Amino acid sequence: MEIIKLHYPNDEKISNIEPSAAALGFFDGLHLGHIDVIDTMKEIAEANGLKKAVMTFDPHPSVVLDPKKQRTTYLTPFDIKMKKLEELDIDYVFVINFSSAFAGLDKDYFVKEYIIGSKIKEVIAGFDYTYGKKGSGTVVDLKQYEEFNTTKVDKHELDDDKVSTTRIREYLDNHDLDKANAALGRAYDIEGIVVQGEKRGRTIGFPTANIEPNYRYFMPAKGSYAVTMTIENDDTVYKGVASVGVKPTFHDNARLTTEVYIFDFSRDIYGENVTIHWHHFVRDEEKFDGIEPLIAAIDSDAKIAREMLQDK
Repeated sequence: MEIIKLHYPNDEKISNIEPSAAALGFFDGLHLGHIDVIDTMKEIAEANGLKKAVMTFDPHPSVVLDPKKQRTTYLTPFDIKMKKLEELDIDYVFVINFSSAFAGLDKDYFVKEYIIGSKIKEVIAGFDYTYGKKGSGTVVDLKQYEEFNTTKVDKHELDDDKVSTTRIREYLDNHDLDKANAALGRAYDIEGIVVQGEKRGRTIGFPTANIEPNYRYFMPAKGSYAVTMTIENDDTVYKGVASVGVKPTFHDNARLTTEVYIFDFSRDIYGENVTIHWHHFVRDEEKFDGIEPLIAAIDSDAKIAREMLQDK
C-alpha cells in the first residue's frame, strides 16, 4: 500500500500513479458503515480494472474548524488506520493535510485539484459526505462531474440506529461495549506497551500489566471490562479483566491508567507491545473502604470475566 500525502497548495502533481476508484471519508474506527463504502469501492475498482484507493484527511477537521470541541482522540489513530487499510488490501491512501487554508477551499477547486488531479475515475462516498468550504459540497454535487463517476452508499443501521463514529464514542462513554463492538464489526482494540506500575496488584494476589497506549485513543469509560490480549510475536490469545480508572481506593487525583489482570499468566512482559480487545463491561469503578473489599471485588470481576469470555 502506498501512502500519498497531499497539501494545500497542491504544488506536487502526482504523475507515477495509476487511475483508481477511491472511497472518500475520514474513516475513524473503520466501522461497518465505513466498510460498506470501502467494499463498494473495491467492487467497482475490480469491475473497472482500477487501483483501490482511499482519500482521507489528517488531522480531524474539528482540530481546525472547532478548536473548543476538537477531536484529538481517535478510535483508530492515524497509524492504526493505515495498518487496517493495508489489511483491507488498499493500493493507495491519499492523505490530505487538513489545514485552515485547505478548509477554506472552494468545493470545485477541491474536486479539480484533489480528485481529478489524483487520477480518480470512480468516487465512492457515504450519503452524508461533505467537502469544500463549510462542507458546502455534497455527493449530489460530485455527480455533476464528467471526469469521474460517483456512487453514493446509504447509511448502515443497527436496531434502527445509524452506525457512526460519534455514536460508537457515545457507546464507549456509556459502558455499552456490546453496541460499540456490533457497530465496529469487531471488538474495540487498543495497542500499547507494558510499563512499570505501582506493583500493588502482585501484593494482593492479582498481578496486573500496566498498559500505556501507543497513541491518542478514545478510551472506554472508567470501570472493569472482560478483555482478551495479544502480545507482539506471540500467537496466543490471553483472557483477562481490565481496569480503566484512577485507582480511587489509593489516590485522590491520579491520572487515568489501564491495567490488565491476565488469567493464568506469570511471564515478565515489561516493554512488550500488546493489543487489548475490549469485549464486555463488568462494573463501574468504585472506591473501596480498604484492601479486603477491593480484593473481593477483583476476584468477583475475574469470575464474571471468565464466564463472559468462554467463547473467546
